[in-house]
Amino acid sequence: MTSQTAPATALETAYLGGGCFWCTEAVYARVKGVVQVESGYTGGHQPDPTYEQVCAGGTGHAEVVKLQFDPSVIGFRDLLEIFFTIHDPTTLNRQGNDVGTQYRSVIFYQSPQQEATARQVIAQMAGVWDAPIVTELAPASAYYPAEPYHQDYFTQHPLQSYCAFVVAPKVAKFKSTYAYRLKS
Repeated sequence: MTSQTAPATALETAYLGGGCFWCTEAVYARVKGVVQVESGYTGGHQPDPTYEQVCAGGTGHAEVVKLQFDPSVIGFRDLLEIFFTIHDPTTLNRQGNDVGTQYRSVIFYQSPQQEATARQVIAQMAGVWDAPIVTELAPASAYYPAEPYHQDYFTQHPLQSYCAFVVAPKVAKFKSTYAYRLKS
């Protein structure tokens, strides 16, 4: 007799940019249903950019997180609702003191379904914020992982000043707002 198991759910991918990728990565690494989070760059014109090149602002890339998620546990819409809670989608090309197109609010969609969902969530969020939402919506393009020292940065450097004063409050906000979404 052979044992039968339910087929594994295929993972989906999302690319989100909401300012510094250290902040976004730190939040999504704690979300139930997110299997992998990787900081990287997309949306630009230069192949294989470095952090220094992206920060200089000439490559067109945004700092993003690449999320591998299990849609049977958390949907794309839910990921976007978290996204609009943990960053300010009303400031063009900036998050707090981080200024430049690399810090823009952006959703790089993988499919027509992701695009439609993103448009719906943006329209919903327009009623939540006091200023117009400037989040860019674009098709996914070439993605490049950030350098190894950027991966899981907050966990490795929680006392570094940026992490303590910028990243930690975003993580705390996520935990208090979405406690039911926390990994155990």
